[in-house]
Amino acid sequence: MRCIISASLAAAAMAAPACAQDDISLASEIFVERISHLGDGRMERRIEPASRLTRGDKVILMVEWRAPSAGSSFSVSSPIPGTLAFQGASLDHAEVSADGGRNWGKLGQLRIREGRSMRLASPGDVTNLRWRVKGREAARGAGRITYSAIVR
Repeated sequence: MRCIISASLAAAAMAAPACAQDDISLASEIFVERISHLGDGRMERRIEPASRLTRGDKVILMVEWRAPSAGSSFSVSSPIPGTLAFQGASLDHAEVSADGGRNWGKLGQLRIREGRSMRLASPGDVTNLRWRVKGREAARGAGRITYSAIVR
C-alpha cells in the first residue's frame, strides 16, 4: 500500500527556515519530479508544484530569502522534515547537520555516533541544512537555495 501525503501537510510539516536577522524574509515552496513514458519510448521529466506526495517521490524544495536592507553576511538554516530523506543541495558551500543543528559540516566529512562507534553521515541522516549569505550576495537583496529529497 502506498502512503499519500498532501503537499500542504508536507509543507506545514516543514518547519519554517530560520534567519538570525529580523529584516530578512524567507519563503519556501515544494515541487515534485514526475516522469512520464511517452508513446515513442522516450521519457519526459517534469517538475511541478506538489499537490500530493507519495512515498518514493523525488521532491525539490526551494527556500528564497529577501533582505532589502542587508549589507552584511548572514546565515539561513532550514530543518529537513522527518518525512523526507535529504539528497543534495544546489549550493556547494551549504552545510548539513545530522543531529538537529548542534554540529555542522559537509557530507563526506561529518561523522555521527552509531552505537559505540562513529561513521560518516549519509544523506538520509541529514536533519538540517544551512548556508551562509556573504556580504556581496546579501547586497543584491534576494537569493535562493534548492535541495532535493525523497519522500520516506
